[in-house]
Amino acid sequence: MTNLITGVEIRTCFGESEATFEALAEGRSGAGELRHVDSGRLGVNRGYHVGDAPDEALLRASDWLSDCVASAVAQSGIDVMRARVAVVVGTGLRELRAVERLDEPGVTLRTAQLHFTEAVRQVLPDATEVITVCNACSASGHALALACDLLDLDEADAVVAAGCDAMTESMLAMIGRVSDEPTDQLRPFDDERMGVLLGEGAAAVVLERGDRPRTGRGPVLGEVLGVGLSCDAFHETAPQPEGIARAMRDAHERAGVTLGDVDLVVAHATGTALNDPTEAGVLSEVFATASPGPVVTGIKGSTGHTSGSAALMSVAVALRALAGRPVPAITGLRRPLPEAQALRLVIGAPATVAVRVAQVNAFGFGGVNAVCMIGGAS
Repeated sequence: MTNLITGVEIRTCFGESEATFEALAEGRSGAGELRHVDSGRLGVNRGYHVGDAPDEALLRASDWLSDCVASAVAQSGIDVMRARVAVVVGTGLRELRAVERLDEPGVTLRTAQLHFTEAVRQVLPDATEVITVCNACSASGHALALACDLLDLDEADAVVAAGCDAMTESMLAMIGRVSDEPTDQLRPFDDERMGVLLGEGAAAVVLERGDRPRTGRGPVLGEVLGVGLSCDAFHETAPQPEGIARAMRDAHERAGVTLGDVDLVVAHATGTALNDPTEAGVLSEVFATASPGPVVTGIKGSTGHTSGSAALMSVAVALRALAGRPVPAITGLRRPLPEAQALRLVIGAPATVAVRVAQVNAFGFGGVNAVCMIGGAS
């Protein structure tokens, strides 16, 4: 069965979707001075924050998620009073920042608020169910896979696949212990990359069954052709090439595409010592027989690593390319690492490419991998 994408919204350090797409096209980095925490103590002094206001809202990720879900559903034109609409939210950290603030005077938190049912029901009270999936940095890719399953099993007429995460002090402390010196900017696939920087934000896409009438509603934005998953449990943080390759091949098989069909890869590309050469090497191996092979881009140099929302943010970029918009260049990439020499990396300026099928990579701690295949509106 065809699963149609009929609405999409993202929130990043640049703002809402259009502002983000404009920044990506211009190759801008949203990195700025770290706020709300003692950067000297953490060993990290920069990040990709959402908004300019002080950290006043307790449930920041929930707020962005609600906005994205409401916007995506409105775009789709679904009659939420009649249709069975479910929501699957992928996250890496849930509302961990709120937990970290419990020692502040006057801060209280209910356990239920760590999940996102209440946040979703604020804008979609008639949702048939709201599921929170905590699957590290590939979480919203897994949410997309589960959304397709719900539609294929006729458990819903439409599903909102979403993702969100806010920056947390504990995650910042972890990445601060990885690099020898603080990272100034996330540089995907660059030979002189210094490590990852955290971003934050949310994303939501609406999926609908392709065998149901949509008369009088908005345009179809694209299709989910298939989502490949793997969980290799190889290491707490280090990626395993075999597990990543398995997820890619699973995605291609589920989507029914050949290597030559894939025109674009939106890479995970975290700018880290291990992910980038591993991902580049697997892409080179998997697409070795495809000529000329897909163009490859990635957005984390502009947005930072947005954790649980990262996969769907990349899906939103893929949808733009499928609609005929130029593919954004990889912000921060100056000199590609040796393992990426065989790849058609988009460097320096956006690339005008005819994209029919796009692949979106998302890899998480513990080898929790998701590869999404997205097609244009037919």
